[in-house]
Amino acid sequence: MLDTSKFRDAKYAKALVKEIKHLARPSKIRIVHICGTHEDTISSHGIRSLLPESISLVAGPGCPVCVCAAQDVDMAIELARQGHIIATFGDMMRVPSTSSSLVKERANGADVRVVYGVTESVEIAKAHPDREVVFIGVGFETTAPTMAAEISRSPPGNFSILTSLKIIPPAMDLLVNLEGFAVDGFITPGHVSAIIGTNAFQPIAEMYRVPCVAAGFEPLDVLESIRMILLQKKEGRAESENEYTRVVHPEGNLAAQKILDSVFRVDDAPWRGLGIIKESGLFLRKEYEAFNARLRFSFPPTESIDIMPGCRCHDVILGIADPSDCPLFGKRCVPDNPYGPCMVGHEGTCRIRHEYHAV
Repeated sequence: MLDTSKFRDAKYAKALVKEIKHLARPSKIRIVHICGTHEDTISSHGIRSLLPESISLVAGPGCPVCVCAAQDVDMAIELARQGHIIATFGDMMRVPSTSSSLVKERANGADVRVVYGVTESVEIAKAHPDREVVFIGVGFETTAPTMAAEISRSPPGNFSILTSLKIIPPAMDLLVNLEGFAVDGFITPGHVSAIIGTNAFQPIAEMYRVPCVAAGFEPLDVLESIRMILLQKKEGRAESENEYTRVVHPEGNLAAQKILDSVFRVDDAPWRGLGIIKESGLFLRKEYEAFNARLRFSFPPTESIDIMPGCRCHDVILGIADPSDCPLFGKRCVPDNPYGPCMVGHEGTCRIRHEYHAV
C-alpha cells in the first residue's frame, strides 16, 4: 500500500505555503476545483486559511449527486412507485426531487436498496428473476467504466440502468464562459484524470489560457497544485499539468476509455440547476438499448423542479456563491433534512462546509 504520510508533512506544507505567498499576485486570483473530495481535503485541513487573501479557492460542479437532474430523480421515484427494485448509491437516497426522495419512497414501502456498485445490482437481478431491477447510474468518468463493463457482459434481461452520467470537461467550458466569473486556474479532479488523462484538459488550457493541474487528495497535493498554477501564471504558460503523477498519466486509462466508448455515446445532458450542457452526458449506445430504463418503462409527464424556492444550490455548484450566502444553509437545510442537493452527498459543497464548519 502506498504510504501517503509524506503528503501530510507539516514542514513541507509550511515551505509550500511560503512559496505560494511568494508567487501570489496582489490582484485577486480565482482557482476553481471540480471535485467533492478536493473540497473535503480543503475544508477539513483548513487550507483556505493558509492562503493569501488574494487567492480565492472555489468549489465548482464536482459532486455527481448534486448535479443529477431532478427529472432523473423523478424517474427513479416513479419506477420505485411502480413496484420495481431500485438499486442505487447511498448518497442518492436523500436527494430531493420535485416532490419526494428515494428514502421517503422506501419508508412508504418501495423496494429501494443501497448498493456499492452496479455489479451488486446485477446480482440482485439474478436473485430475483421475476422482478425488474433498475440501477440508478450516477457519476462522472470515474464510475462510468464499471457500469460499461457490466453492461457489456450481457446482464440478465430483468436488469436495466437509468443513467445520469456526466463528463467534466464540458462543465469546465461552461465555467470559463460565465459572464463576470473569471477562472484563473483549474485544479482538475484526480479520479477523473486517472481515467481520461491530463491530455483531456489541454484544449481548455490552450483555448482559454487557463492553467489546469490534476491533483491528488492529500493536503500537500492540493497545496502543490496551487503552487503549480501560480507558477504557470507567473511564467505566462497555460498548460494541463500533472501533480498526481503516482496515479494519473497524460493519456489516462486507455482500457477504461475503450470500454466507455464501446458502451456509451456522448450527447447533451441536463445538469441540476445549470440547464443543458452540450455533449456532457453519457448514454447507452443503440446496441445496448435493451438495458435502457428510459426506453423500457413508461413515465407520466412531470414538471420537474431542479431548484426549490430560496435554494442557492445552482449558484454554489457554479462557484458563484458560497454556502454561507444561502439563507437556508444550516437552518432549514441541514444534512439530516436537506432542502437542496448540495447538502446531501458526501461530495456536496454545502454538506462538507456544514460538517467542518468551514464557512
